[in-house]
Amino acid sequence: MTRPTPARPPTALALLALPAVLALTTAAGCSTATEPAPRPSAAVRTTAPAPAPSASASGTPTDAAWVQLMTPMNEKAVALLTLAVDRAAEPRVRAFAARLRGGQEAELRRLRPLLARMGLPRTDVHAGHAMPGMVTERDLAAAKAAEGPAFDRLFVTRIRDHLRHSAQVSRSEITAGARADAKRLAAALVTAREAALTELEALPGATRALD
Repeated sequence: MTRPTPARPPTALALLALPAVLALTTAAGCSTATEPAPRPSAAVRTTAPAPAPSASASGTPTDAAWVQLMTPMNEKAVALLTLAVDRAAEPRVRAFAARLRGGQEAELRRLRPLLARMGLPRTDVHAGHAMPGMVTERDLAAAKAAEGPAFDRLFVTRIRDHLRHSAQVSRSEITAGARADAKRLAAALVTAREAALTELEALPGATRALD
């Protein structure tokens, strides 16, 4: 008999297609049903509408996946932003990094309590995975080794990826999530990301760094 393959954590592409893929993953990994559902009574022929996603204390798989991804994304971004505040060659890049770091830290002060309310661990469940937009330890090591304009180019490229991908995943939470508190926070994140991207693209040298 072939032993079933254990479920794997969501991949980077799966998280970009957050709602549909995670619903399927959860259904496949958590279902314990062994018998087909009973047929409806012949006397009942009315088709009821599909129920809305449950907004339980733990939220839906979409809510959980979003907050468990956004928390480490922000934490790693804050580490890069801290380096930029000290090491960026261009004063306007340093000022941008300082403002963005403050915003990302404020978001973490809302994301971490949300994890607790949902009964989710504070551990980074995506550690070791190649997640789009996630600042990696390799990125941080490269930033520490870079100086002058080379540092600025690296910083602008990586923080732009972070802003774009975290906005994309947050839009999926707004569309497919169920928890009102998570959806409100996701909407605030999208607004902040759009404003930050506009500011980033106006920085000196940003166009060359993003080519």
